[in-house]
Amino acid sequence: MEAAGAGPVVLVEGESDAVVVRTLLAGRGVPATVVPMGGVTNLARHLDGLGGPGPGVLALVDAPEMRFAVGALRRHGVVARDVEELAWHGVFVCDRDLEDVLMRALGADAVRDALASMAELGAFESMARMPYWRGRPVLEQLHRFAGSGSGRKARLAARLAERLDPDALPDPLGALVDAVAARA
Repeated sequence: MEAAGAGPVVLVEGESDAVVVRTLLAGRGVPATVVPMGGVTNLARHLDGLGGPGPGVLALVDAPEMRFAVGALRRHGVVARDVEELAWHGVFVCDRDLEDVLMRALGADAVRDALASMAELGAFESMARMPYWRGRPVLEQLHRFAGSGSGRKARLAARLAERLDPDALPDPLGALVDAVAARA
């Protein structure tokens, strides 16, 4: 693991998560080193490289992969069984994933607007008309579309992060940013 710069280290699952967290921290002027781990299964290895969990190490993970965070902490002698206990130890959990958190916080119209600014709205509308996707909830369609196409998820995540109200961040982003700021 690379040596950390100024401030705490924030471990995130992937590059799209890193884009969001960096954008939000920069917006508050909070120094931190944000490290995309290449998947939550690498959390234990990253914690090993940082000397284990501690006040200067935080993480953001998705609920479906929460068991990997629990196991990584347990490997370092920390017992955390649920979302609240994980947060106490600096690990914040997105209900589904970070893209879902962003989309629910901003709403479908803001996500469509972001896609339009990326010249991707037409491609989204084409996908939404496909038989499998037709009639499904718009946020579900948008979530799927965000994860398709090379680099789209990170580009869209950056656009959505810029649209968030920095004084009213959705959970767990607000809690993570506050925790980083308190430890910087």
